[in-house]
Amino acid sequence: MEKIIQVDQLRKEFKSFSSRSGLKGAFRDLFTRNYKVIPAVKDISFDINKGEMVGYIGENGAGKSTSIKMLTGILTPTSGIVTVNGMDPHKEREKFVKSIGVVFGQRSQLWWDIAVQESFRLLKKVYKVPDDVYKKHMNHVIESLDIAPLLDKPVRKLSLGQRMRCELAAALLHNPSLLFLDEPTIGLDVLVKLKIRNFLKEINEKYQTTVLLTTHDLTDIEALCERVIMLDEGQIIYDGKLSKLKSNWGEGKQIEFQFADVEISRMKLNPLLTELEAEWTRGDRQNVWVANVLNDEHVISEVIGRVVAAHKITDIKIHEISTEEIIRNIYEEGAINA
Repeated sequence: MEKIIQVDQLRKEFKSFSSRSGLKGAFRDLFTRNYKVIPAVKDISFDINKGEMVGYIGENGAGKSTSIKMLTGILTPTSGIVTVNGMDPHKEREKFVKSIGVVFGQRSQLWWDIAVQESFRLLKKVYKVPDDVYKKHMNHVIESLDIAPLLDKPVRKLSLGQRMRCELAAALLHNPSLLFLDEPTIGLDVLVKLKIRNFLKEINEKYQTTVLLTTHDLTDIEALCERVIMLDEGQIIYDGKLSKLKSNWGEGKQIEFQFADVEISRMKLNPLLTELEAEWTRGDRQNVWVANVLNDEHVISEVIGRVVAAHKITDIKIHEISTEEIIRNIYEEGAINA
């Protein structure tokens, strides 16, 4: 398969100034400064094929944004090789940016005080998109994202959800083969998120657009991506199918108990799980506790039987362990083998 992104031993280090303590130290800093080298990305390697939709996830400070900036040519790597669409993003920047689309949830590529359609026309000239191609492609994008009523409004007059749909349309104006999405649904309501997800699926199927999605909203990952790349402290700790991650780490179930006694405590509940591979976590209310158990009929029945026999229960729910819970457990326990 055609490789859109190729990363080999990619590394990025930053120099950080370390000040000395006290007046004497401050005086010495005027003449000689102490620096320490901080590695933000540590020799990562991966390939992404044409048409893939990949979730790029990790905690704050894991190295996601730094590596995305190297992939888009904003930052120069300290060492290693990065090739995107057959080009070096930093050395061939002018040609390279015409082949990608980028949406940053916290930044805008639209002009704040002019109408959305005027921003689109300016970007059309920047990317040198022919009139007939622009009209055909953008009519489809505008209809799919339902932004026709917004075209004559200044960007500053749009709500967050409206602006993000227009940002996505702007990123796809030149129909790029690769789309970088950094928190594209942050702060959006459920209906807008659904519209954006459906549209991304549609362009992926229609144009084989490759998507690299960075987000903390794991429902976006579950809805769009079969593959995830997980970073921790600048290193890749998992690269593979989301289904494999869930099957390997999400084999348990969660039994949610709502107790009649609002004073119920872990001390009272712990003895009920003796000799069972299970543990308690507090729920979203004072009288709600969750038993995390193995996906085993005997264990599940035993836990429910013991709890119901010992305490008055007003409600019981059994849940599959969520992707969010799986990811949280992985980070708490350290690293995993891909």
